[in-house]
Amino acid sequence: MYKVFINEKKIVLSEKPENSPKTMNYDGMHSFEFAVDLLTNTPSQGINIYHQDLDQLWADFKGFFRNIEAAGGLVLNPEHQILFIHRLGKWDLPKGKIEKGESKELAAVREVQEECGLSDLELRDFINATYHIYTERDGSKVLKTTYWFEMFYRGNETPKPQIEEGISEVGWKNEEEIQTEILPSTFENIRLILNDFKNKNPQS
Repeated sequence: MYKVFINEKKIVLSEKPENSPKTMNYDGMHSFEFAVDLLTNTPSQGINIYHQDLDQLWADFKGFFRNIEAAGGLVLNPEHQILFIHRLGKWDLPKGKIEKGESKELAAVREVQEECGLSDLELRDFINATYHIYTERDGSKVLKTTYWFEMFYRGNETPKPQIEEGISEVGWKNEEEIQTEILPSTFENIRLILNDFKNKNPQS
């Protein structure tokens, strides 16, 4: 199953019908056109497109959009706090586009270093990938895949926001702050990654 967000609304791609405000059997590229139009121009909050061959469905879906890949990090410190950035009114995790010839892992570390001003990051496990669709200025639709990695930081540098990238604040947040401050003001994909990380690391 794949969950793709557009304007914080969800497209679910699956092998079998899932519980969703609207469900449809995949019958060609116009299914994707319909889904994007529905979630862009109506109040509908979600749609499920299903097909018995999920790999083919996903390949067709990716082929419908221009694709961009990014990478980012969920960074922990010895106090089990997580590093967040604040940009354009939302809390987020540091991330950015993968440069040509760059591995996902190196891109993730580089983006955390650049956006948060930290060095000596320890790269740990891959967590998961998230997907969202946005519209370019020329009207073209882009599917952005972001690969997320767990990292650890035990240094003593004070995080510094990359102001030129629109980041106004960087800070370590504990579990209580995540629940009360971060989750009410972040993106669905970030909630997914936090949940995936917690499920894989129940002790963290």
